[in-house]
Amino acid sequence: MPDIIATSSAGLEELLKQEILTLCSGLSASDIKLKPGQCRISADLHAAYVLCLQSRLANRVLLVLASGKANTADELYALARSITWTQVFASDTSFAISARGTNKALRNTQFIAQKVKDAVVDHFLEEQQTRPSVDKSNAYIKFQVRVFRDKADICLDFSGASLHQRGYRLETGEAPLKENVAVAMLQRSNWQADGNQALLDPMCGSGTIAIEAAMMAANIPPNMHRDMWGFDFYLGHKLRTWQAIEGKAAEQIREPSMPIYASDVSNLVLEKAIDNARRAQVLDYIEFKQVDALQIRPPANSGFIVSNPPYGERLGEFASMLPLYDEYGEHLRKHFANWHMALLCSEQNLLKALKLRAHKRYQLFNGKLECQLALYELNGANLEMFTAHEQSSEFTNRINKNLKKLNKFIKKGHTDAYRIYDADLPHYNFAIDVYADWVILQEYQAPKSVPEKVANERLQHAILHLPKLLDILPSKLVVKTRKRQIGSSQYEKVSSQERNLKNKLDARFTVHEYGAKFWINPKEYLDVGLFLDHRETRQMFASMCQGMDVLNLFCYTGSVSVHAAIAGARSVTSVDMSNTYLQWAKDNFTLNKLRCASVFEQANCVDWVKQAANKVHCRYDRVFLDPPSFSNSKRMQNTWDVQRDHVELIGQVKAILKPNAKVFFSNNLRSFSLDEDAIRELGFKIENVTSTTIPEDFSRNPKIHHCWILST
Repeated sequence: MPDIIATSSAGLEELLKQEILTLCSGLSASDIKLKPGQCRISADLHAAYVLCLQSRLANRVLLVLASGKANTADELYALARSITWTQVFASDTSFAISARGTNKALRNTQFIAQKVKDAVVDHFLEEQQTRPSVDKSNAYIKFQVRVFRDKADICLDFSGASLHQRGYRLETGEAPLKENVAVAMLQRSNWQADGNQALLDPMCGSGTIAIEAAMMAANIPPNMHRDMWGFDFYLGHKLRTWQAIEGKAAEQIREPSMPIYASDVSNLVLEKAIDNARRAQVLDYIEFKQVDALQIRPPANSGFIVSNPPYGERLGEFASMLPLYDEYGEHLRKHFANWHMALLCSEQNLLKALKLRAHKRYQLFNGKLECQLALYELNGANLEMFTAHEQSSEFTNRINKNLKKLNKFIKKGHTDAYRIYDADLPHYNFAIDVYADWVILQEYQAPKSVPEKVANERLQHAILHLPKLLDILPSKLVVKTRKRQIGSSQYEKVSSQERNLKNKLDARFTVHEYGAKFWINPKEYLDVGLFLDHRETRQMFASMCQGMDVLNLFCYTGSVSVHAAIAGARSVTSVDMSNTYLQWAKDNFTLNKLRCASVFEQANCVDWVKQAANKVHCRYDRVFLDPPSFSNSKRMQNTWDVQRDHVELIGQVKAILKPNAKVFFSNNLRSFSLDEDAIRELGFKIENVTSTTIPEDFSRNPKIHHCWILST
């Protein structure tokens, strides 16, 4: 009998083994050999057909055509030539070969596949038959080479497309759960498909868990409606055997004996789930309802909750989820006594926010995403209400104290963007800024003296309680990890995922500051669009700009330029190396309906100043100069270091100044020391205005920036 390999997601091997023993009569546990992600058996084609049709956990069923040594390319070729390929498929059938795994000699999967392909073609030519064509996209028959250490298996992909793709799910949510992983969740939860206890998925998304449960309860083969199989063009295919297996499976379909409920807060998502259930022919077995998971009530006295709740792969998404998990845990304790629950989540800290004790945990992979399946019994200690201690916590007290201190400042209404906390407490090492009805928490890199576990716990505590303290929606709390920025990294996106322009615009909102408006983007970039510590600096600079020609170097999103224009500047030139931020600056000008002469130039600011000295029209009365501390951008030929290079840059700026000009020079390098002697030699008068430019909400951090007015 040939060997058959059934593959599955990592972590499902034991469940797959038990399924094979149930489906394939005559096999014993000792007949099944396990490896990560696969089970191997010696069985006839009947077993392979049954697994293709009935396995709810397998990804693929592979019929092993040859196994042997593959220490070299020649050994692999010889192994492939040992197969009588003309008895496997016809020469007019297109084929494809893929490979998985490598070893010291066979280091490239494409090379492995190519070597076996050569052996296939050589065999057909040797048999004086037409050379079969290769079609990587739409081949009628497919083969897989699996290399492990010094051996290789050459297999017919008996199942064809992955078995987890049942065919009913045309529409999914944003984070689709694989069908076989949904089955594993149901089985691990101890819910019985032939029992009578209710099943509920309160965050059903595309409905996968409920649909798979309904198919299990009705004993519907998971791949009953598949149109194409990997064995369709296999010359050894036994059609009558296959048809008999299909017929027997159809006869065993039954009416489910338990109610199945599925709900979701999104009506649009729920409609997709209903369409999926209709295609799977189980719509009559599931009761769908549009309702928030925090509002749903038990549909029965007891039962099973099995769900894949949202958990957010990005840090900002995680921040909005944490309070929701906290509320959901409280909701479960209040309303779901005596229920069992299984939740799949990739972020263990979110599960901790439930404040429930799991009696069992399993590691599962949903695709490439490593997740944890946690099982809970909602009884006993898990029903005890956890009393929140936020009113007595030092962090909460500090936030309340700071808000009270800033109350007069906030009521003045000069701005709705301000800082309320800046690493005031040693273990709560982050800054918290309010931007209208959004809150940005910027986590600083924890000092080595603070254990990572402690830092994480403090961060989670803050995330959990800030929405309540500040009366904001959890979805409007954004968390950013802020480390020492190098080069152009301040312009990098938080996520590398590209978004289209419409999504970027949808992500923005506006704040006001002393009569000006600014676009803020809370999620896309590390810096959200407005440096709050320069609020008073901008006002001081703008107060000197009426009727002046203004230059804003390293302009970022143009906030200084906007204030200068509002104050009546004759012209404003804004220069930055980032096209993204120049466009942002233009948008800010449009937002404020500014009509003064404005120029936006994308350039390396250091080079731009050198070139401007040779242009007669590039002469300015007021210059705002706020360079980065350090930069090694690919767009620059040399690195930039503000301590090393500030005198040279200021000297170059002097060449483009008009008489009686003023330069505001600022930077945020804490250790920075202005070379006053060198600056005076350049012909500048120096006035240190740092203390008067530190806003009230930054008063406890006097080194947030340095600022001087340099006058000619």
